[in-house]
Amino acid sequence: MLNKEEINRLIKKHGLDDFKWFNASEIVVSRWVRFKCQFGCGSYGKKGCCPPHVPSLESCREFFSEYTDAVLIHFSGYFKNRKEHDKWCRQNDRQLLKLGNDLFHMGYYKSFVIVSSTCRMCRDCPEDDGVCKNRLASRPTAEALGVDVFATVRKLGYPIEVLKDYEQKANRYGFILIE
Repeated sequence: MLNKEEINRLIKKHGLDDFKWFNASEIVVSRWVRFKCQFGCGSYGKKGCCPPHVPSLESCREFFSEYTDAVLIHFSGYFKNRKEHDKWCRQNDRQLLKLGNDLFHMGYYKSFVIVSSTCRMCRDCPEDDGVCKNRLASRPTAEALGVDVFATVRKLGYPIEVLKDYEQKANRYGFILIE
């Protein structure tokens, strides 16, 4: 049985204070998101946790339907350059993975973490064949799974905008699906 108070304490123990519980059925999955991956993202076909190396959109919809509860985790910050931003994203995603691991060991065996940014776990990703060499530390982004992050987080009352440069406030979101 889901104990939200216990999970809230664990989330806060991981230093994550800005989060919101919601019904997983509120996650917006759209085909156009995959098209943006295919036609506009340099990671397409290169990383093992990016399309086309992830389940079909239909499988993703079915996957999300197997969950009732989800947690949105909000990260925000300002950066001087891409290197600073990428380091921050890597730290956030490692934090999410540790949280997911702790949830699993608490008995929430179905918990699944969706990271906030494209995989940056390995310093030297073999971005040539799309085969992930570190499956324990990699997870797909919401976009890789077809999630319209903009529509989903706005529906939940959180800010998100397209950024024009690194001096603007960045808002990133991770998801935890849990039963």
